[in-house]
Amino acid sequence: MKEEKSMKWKILSSEYLCRHPYFTARKDKCETPDGKIIDAYFVVELPATVCAVPVTAEGKVLMVRQYRHPIRETILEIPGGFIDKGETPEQAVKRELKEETGYEFTSVINVGKIAGNPGVLDNFTYLFLAQGGVKTSVQKLDKNEELEVEEITLEELKTLFLENKIEQSLHNNCIFYALREMGML
Repeated sequence: MKEEKSMKWKILSSEYLCRHPYFTARKDKCETPDGKIIDAYFVVELPATVCAVPVTAEGKVLMVRQYRHPIRETILEIPGGFIDKGETPEQAVKRELKEETGYEFTSVINVGKIAGNPGVLDNFTYLFLAQGGVKTSVQKLDKNEELEVEEITLEELKTLFLENKIEQSLHNNCIFYALREMGML
């Protein structure tokens, strides 16, 4: 077995280019373990995020359709969002599900944790399967959110996933692990 050597870079300096609670960009100057100097490595700092495949007590999947300005398209997604300061991923996903759909769930299972783009982004997304959903309130959307909740069957979700019809890559990871958890893949 090959001996593992440290590949961690030493940060020699950091310069912040933009600071915002939901988008911070910095330029790091780094030194590799071999002594090579990387003059400019750009990192986008984001809070950790959560998303979930939410299944109602009747076995329907709650999807959200919303406009995504960076790609200038309206796409079908699963609910999710940022983890607020002081929240656990489980608390955050329950809050996001209730805010975006008005549903609460009897079971929330963590099915994974992924880094969406670790070459640029420093955050992780926690993936969940939520089951037993019951509508308990109306949506409480953030000021920049406009989304419509749609109900589909688990088979429809599986088909959308397998036919590459879900365009949000992090959500596809969640859908994969949730379907696997339910024995559908």
